[in-house]
Amino acid sequence: MISAPVRVISTEAGTAFVMPTAQSGCGGCQSRESCGISGLGKYFSGNRKAIKVDCEAGVHPGEELQVSLSEGDLIKAGLLAYLLPCMFALIGAGVSTSLGFGDVGAALGAGAGMAAGFAAGRLTGWVPHIVAHRTQAGFQSDLHR
Repeated sequence: MISAPVRVISTEAGTAFVMPTAQSGCGGCQSRESCGISGLGKYFSGNRKAIKVDCEAGVHPGEELQVSLSEGDLIKAGLLAYLLPCMFALIGAGVSTSLGFGDVGAALGAGAGMAAGFAAGRLTGWVPHIVAHRTQAGFQSDLHR
C-alpha cells in the first residue's frame, strides 16, 4: 500500500475534501534549504487542490487521516493515463503514414491518437479505491474518490 497523510478541509453530505499535509517533495530528508527538489515543491505547492472523497464515517474539518492506495490501482492508473494515450499516438501515426500522408500527417495522426487515448482512458470510468485511516486511533473507513 502506498499512503500519504492528509488533512480534512471541509465536509458536506457524506463527502470530505482533503489536502495532503506532506511538506517535502520526496520526504527523504529535512534539508529543505539546500534541496532543489524541495524548492520546486514550494513553488508548485500553491497549485494544490482539495480532493473530494466519499466518506461514510463522521470526520470533521482539521482531522488528520492517512490515505492509502494499493500498488495495483496505482499501476492501473498509470497505464490508463500514460501508456494508453502513447499506444494510441503510435497507432495514429502508423495509420497516417501507411495512408501516405507523410510526416505532417504522421504528426497529426499521433496527436489525434493521443487525444483518442486520453478520451478512451476517461471513458472507462475507472476510479481507484482509496482507503483512509484515522491517525489517532485504529479506526478505518473506506473512501472512494
